[in-house]
Amino acid sequence: MKLPLLRDSTQKSEIRSKPKTPQPPNTHPLKSLLCQAFICVVILSQIFLVIFLTRARPKSTSTRPNFSNSDPRECLFGSVYVYDLPAMFNNDLLTDCDKLDPWTSKCDAVSNNGYGPRALAELSRVVPEKVAPAWYWTDHYMGEIIYHNRMLDYKCRTMKPESATSFYIPFYVGLAVGKHVSRNHTARDWDLLGGRMLKWVQGQKWWKRSNGSDHFIMMGRLTWDFRRLTDSDSEGGSRFIHLPGMENVLRLTVEKNLSDHMEIAVPYPTEFHPRTVSDVREWQRFVRSRTRTSLFTFVGATRGTVKSDFMGILLSQCRIESGSCRHVDCSETRCVDGTASILEAFLGSVFCLQPKGDGFMRRSLFDCMLAGSIPVFLGKETAYKQHEKGWFLPGEPEHYSVFIDENEVRNGISVRTILEGYHIEEVWRMRERVVENIPKFLYGIPSDGLSSTGFRDAFDIAIDGVLRKIKYRKYKGRKDD
Repeated sequence: MKLPLLRDSTQKSEIRSKPKTPQPPNTHPLKSLLCQAFICVVILSQIFLVIFLTRARPKSTSTRPNFSNSDPRECLFGSVYVYDLPAMFNNDLLTDCDKLDPWTSKCDAVSNNGYGPRALAELSRVVPEKVAPAWYWTDHYMGEIIYHNRMLDYKCRTMKPESATSFYIPFYVGLAVGKHVSRNHTARDWDLLGGRMLKWVQGQKWWKRSNGSDHFIMMGRLTWDFRRLTDSDSEGGSRFIHLPGMENVLRLTVEKNLSDHMEIAVPYPTEFHPRTVSDVREWQRFVRSRTRTSLFTFVGATRGTVKSDFMGILLSQCRIESGSCRHVDCSETRCVDGTASILEAFLGSVFCLQPKGDGFMRRSLFDCMLAGSIPVFLGKETAYKQHEKGWFLPGEPEHYSVFIDENEVRNGISVRTILEGYHIEEVWRMRERVVENIPKFLYGIPSDGLSSTGFRDAFDIAIDGVLRKIKYRKYKGRKDD
């Protein structure tokens, strides 16, 4: 509801020059009081509405510093322009947070700029007091919100699109897709918002300049959620990646298609979002000093509908070797957002098993390494092939992890026997590589991440990599011409 505007001084003088017409006496003072009360109620309701709508939104671009004069020496790969998309493509999704998942509200998950609710109360007995405020129950699919907020404060952001060398599209496509995962939707439902966004961005001058080849987007879900092959309503999933226009756009995603050179896999958000370098150092000291009473941990659940379920095989081994193995059963505990029991299990174990989950990558990998536990991969399609070499994980897999072929485990080889074969000095060296690497897969809580304090976190590494790739593509294009 719009409030009446005050007349300006010109209008007032004109009104005064007109002859006054007699007015009847005010015989209804109660009516006047009611009108005033109604206006007050309207104003208060608008204030509360604004507070609600802005609780999870990225800060207004008008309140952000102007980065157009960034030091070129800090922006070797160019500058980024962040599109101000219509609200339907990002902020409106946050406003309707109770509709983002067909089974549960996501309003807590989108709070605190995508970091979720604070975990201080639940984790105060598990983590050091100094770093406890840096822990949040972060949903593993909130990367789009986190990246958007970080991009608005990025050191190489420019407010002048004509000077930008790359363009970021802050479309929350993963949140949009998540609304339809119950499969009670048509193919048109899955693709509607993505199609509208592409129509909007393709109408922009800066898209037309390059046909989108200098544009990039963050997609917070696995790539497979955006790769529906047909228009059949029964197939489920979005065709966003296959829509006209997306073929030239670089895509950040938590799991990529290994055959798609336009995709870059980035770490899932963990629950730890350090505020300072001291937070990182304190946590590293803590995990180095832990007494680990279990040889290995397995976090997961059996999937009864899957034939020859490998999770079930691992669970059986863990139960047989209960003196060496800890198990957190995700059929009884909600593991998506993290729990104190998961963190305690990883902190108390030397190794952690990392089989495939719904995809090749699991958030559990980063939770495991965050706790200083050495990952045991059971398939090379996982971190070995997903991430750019040396970006978020050490470049030499054998220096920080163990590989056991899934087929060998299916054929009866004992996980415990293999892990017990590693000498204590070798275990120490692998754990040290894991702990040293922790900052590279974290998302810092400050608006500028940890880069100003000497650390480059996952966001810094990912965006630097994107800009480098875009610059190389432009150079290669000019060379080919």
